[in-house]
Amino acid sequence: MTTAHTCESCGMPIETGRYCGYCTDDSGQLQSFDERFERMVAWQARRDPQAAREELERQTLDYMATMPAWRDHPRVTKP
Repeated sequence: MTTAHTCESCGMPIETGRYCGYCTDDSGQLQSFDERFERMVAWQARRDPQAAREELERQTLDYMATMPAWRDHPRVTKP
């Protein structure tokens, strides 16, 4: 598989479009920030089951700040 670019929400390699299938709803629209945030935190928790929820949330927000879909979102940019 040759990938042209990455999902603007999570960074997963994709061939077409702006977002991968994990980041979109049934109609192909980007999921809400809250839904995507919770799913990304859950993914981090599976990777590091010993981490505290607070740390997982911080890591997720830090990562989301690098993604075009979320970098300007108020939950990501607040100090």
